[in-house]
Amino acid sequence: MRGKLLIPAILLTLSSHVTQAISAETIRVAIGTQDTTINTATGGLIIREEKLLEKYLPKDGKYKDVTYDIQWRNFTTGAAITNDQIAGKVDFGVMADFPGSLNGVAHEKAGRSSIFISVLQGSVKGSGNGIVVPSSSSVQSLAELKGKTISVPFASTSHGLLLRAIKAQGWNPDTDVKIIAQTPEVAGSALQSNQVDAHADFVPFAELFPWRGFARKIYDGSQANGPTFHGALVDKAYAEKYPEIVTAYLQAALEANRLIAEQPEKYSELIAKVTGVEAEVNYLFHGPLGLQTRDLTWKPEYRQAVATAIETLKLLKKTDQGLNLDTFVNDTYIKAAFKASGLDYDAQLKNYEQLPLNAKDAATGEEIKDSKRVAQIWVKDEPLVRHYAHAENALKALKTLETEGKAIRVLYAQDRNTGIKLLGAQAWFVRSDAGEVSAFLLKEQAEAWAKANGGKVLDYAGVRAAVLASN
Repeated sequence: MRGKLLIPAILLTLSSHVTQAISAETIRVAIGTQDTTINTATGGLIIREEKLLEKYLPKDGKYKDVTYDIQWRNFTTGAAITNDQIAGKVDFGVMADFPGSLNGVAHEKAGRSSIFISVLQGSVKGSGNGIVVPSSSSVQSLAELKGKTISVPFASTSHGLLLRAIKAQGWNPDTDVKIIAQTPEVAGSALQSNQVDAHADFVPFAELFPWRGFARKIYDGSQANGPTFHGALVDKAYAEKYPEIVTAYLQAALEANRLIAEQPEKYSELIAKVTGVEAEVNYLFHGPLGLQTRDLTWKPEYRQAVATAIETLKLLKKTDQGLNLDTFVNDTYIKAAFKASGLDYDAQLKNYEQLPLNAKDAATGEEIKDSKRVAQIWVKDEPLVRHYAHAENALKALKTLETEGKAIRVLYAQDRNTGIKLLGAQAWFVRSDAGEVSAFLLKEQAEAWAKANGGKVLDYAGVRAAVLASN
């Protein structure tokens, strides 16, 4: 009798051990980031540095006693993230539309699948990608690069931009220009030593190289009017097994987005500390009226960017197969994250505005209502950027600040045509007879404006002198 009673007791003990083993499961959450690609910050760097993922990972239901093994791996390219995903070392990855599309193709070739779960930051116009020339170059526009050598990171989103820009000129990319492959790191040295005539690149290098003084931007992606973005992908099998974890990751991204919107200067400094990319360049993207828009919704333009990437990659012979966009682009998880965060996905899907500027003119105290001619000054040792309704107000203030012995980190201006944020020292300006100052990325754009509206075309030094002389 006693022997018969022992069997259930043993079974109970074994059953208890099995239950404990299941409930004590360790789940890996491995995320591949691109820290220096600063517009991915809300999908990686800020989540990591502020420990936001830990805040949202599920801790009840089937996850009640789970242990999370959170792994952060930083890469310089999306291709490297894809390699580690295929090798089973990374679950999530952040990258642009072109490498993201290659990610999907690479998974299919490996007999697996990945899904694009969210946009992080981008531009429906194409801003973010750009073409620069050495600062000593006389070239002022893309049209002057025929017969020249242009370098670009191959199979990147900027490679796609370059090909579209060349096509718009009516050129043959195989005969009218010489395109060579160069990473941003190599291109920086090549520009400084004049080994290339121009370089096309993605965020933040078309702004970072001019900021560092050895290059000048002559073409912005918005001129090609082709949408571009960086976003987040995840292994499809992982997402199906742990949908709540995918949603949690995107909730963390939404909070990171809120934090940087509320305190862009603070997080521009954080990104600088981690990456070495100067805060002034980070703010160019992440501040109000920034060069790109942080947007986690799947706007039709971003879906089209993925489709365009696939077709361009075929032309480059980087792939001979397509992807089913209806399954590759998956908005299920980001919609769930919006809902869990108390946000309206459909309303944001319809919103195409830049991050708004809600501020008063630092010189006049008046509310800034029109962003077309906004200018901003970041004073050294001041935590917040100063805002001005007009460039002429900012230029007058600049002289006063310098007279007071204050060092100026940067002056920004908004392009009058496109609305993109510019580094003031690199911009061109038109000053009307009435003293109104408008900023432009390119000299030819400024000349066209002056011809149509009147006024004089000036560089940064020239417009400063003209505004001060009028006082």
